[in-house]
Amino acid sequence: MAFEGLSEKITSAFKKLKSRGRLSEADVKSAMREIKLALLEADVNFKVVKDFTKTVTERATGAEILESLSPAQQVIKIVNEELTKLMGGSNAKINISPNPPTVVMMVGLQGAGKTTNGAKLAGLLKKQQQRRPLLVACDVYRPAAIDQLKVVGGKLDIPVFEMGQGDPVEIAKAGVDYAKKNAYDLVLLDTAGRLHIDEALMDELKNIKAEVKPSEIMLVVDAMTGQDAVNVAKAFDDALGIDGILMAKMDGDARGGAALSTKAVTGKPIKFIGTGEKLADIEPFHPDRMASRILGMGDMLTLIEKAQENYDAKKAAELEKKVRANRLTLADFADQLEQFEDPEKMQSMLKMIPGMDASALSGAQVDTKAVGHTKAIINSMTPKERDNPSIINFSRKKRIAAGCGLKVEDVNRLLKQFDMMQKMTKQFNNMSKRGKKKGMGGMNFPGLGNLGKRGGGFRFPF
Repeated sequence: MAFEGLSEKITSAFKKLKSRGRLSEADVKSAMREIKLALLEADVNFKVVKDFTKTVTERATGAEILESLSPAQQVIKIVNEELTKLMGGSNAKINISPNPPTVVMMVGLQGAGKTTNGAKLAGLLKKQQQRRPLLVACDVYRPAAIDQLKVVGGKLDIPVFEMGQGDPVEIAKAGVDYAKKNAYDLVLLDTAGRLHIDEALMDELKNIKAEVKPSEIMLVVDAMTGQDAVNVAKAFDDALGIDGILMAKMDGDARGGAALSTKAVTGKPIKFIGTGEKLADIEPFHPDRMASRILGMGDMLTLIEKAQENYDAKKAAELEKKVRANRLTLADFADQLEQFEDPEKMQSMLKMIPGMDASALSGAQVDTKAVGHTKAIINSMTPKERDNPSIINFSRKKRIAAGCGLKVEDVNRLLKQFDMMQKMTKQFNNMSKRGKKKGMGGMNFPGLGNLGKRGGGFRFPF
């Protein structure tokens, strides 16, 4: 993930500061030299690094900082504030037209991920803002570009407007007209790219811009190209005038220099980042949250938002009712196992927890095989057995084991785990009732979330 190397080096520099207690000006300057080298190694623009370290050093060596009760914490606070400012200060939102549809023109070089990320962005806005998006295929040169857009559009249930290998300007105009007639409030134009910036590319993009007058020109750049991404952003802004940047492949660049340099060099904000290959792997860019991640402070707000995306309130309420009545079934157990089937997603969320050591998690593995075995055993049972495991005698165990290709011992292990979970749930309910009598309100119970509040999340312990 982006910034891993930078985060480790900056955290190391801060540890040295914290160990000193009282700080001198020399201590701060020494730490800033380490941070400066770390930023340069992360491929951050040299001028950006120079200005950043100068500003932080000036602020951190002031008498009120060095003489404070916790100078090291004050220095970290200053670095956090300046990193946030460097990346844009606050989340920059997409320009929404007061008169629908909002037209977003996706531009960028060939290979940056324009087509896929344009569809990802449409999917995100559809989900988060309840938009009704339309994808328009304006890339008539790259082989299979239209087919690619149809495939990703189909997966996200977003329609695609196309007119084959025609004039891109006419296609863009016709696409916007079609959106107006059919009540689509968001149009994303997938324009052509080139392997390099040339006059022909820019002339075509300028003509589309003049014809449809987009609310937003969104440049897609590849984070893995480092400073080249910053140079591309500057060139597109100079020639076309962009409004924002979608930085793709942030998960593949451990350095992250492009994200730290782009706003300072171009003046244009990063509005979204691509965080993986899946169509759901896109998120708004929050400079303050990213600064916290870089400094090893986690990112609880994004973690909560991601959890809420997969949160089914109705299902959670039903589950809570069962927990309180101590009526959990093995079918409920199987439902909860779904969250463990994507170890990459699970690890990326764990890294957002404050204090979590990202490097320590790098080798951690979720035992998906064990999860699969558990699901197979439960699926091999009859509905009656799932609802009432106490009826599962030896002959039933033999049948269940044969049905899923596992051993009777595996079935016994699962039933024992489920029995332990039932006892823990009963214990929790008793503790919760006692707490209410004493006026304690909701209680956190390890592995069970906060069930003292309505709609609290629930996770099975195993």
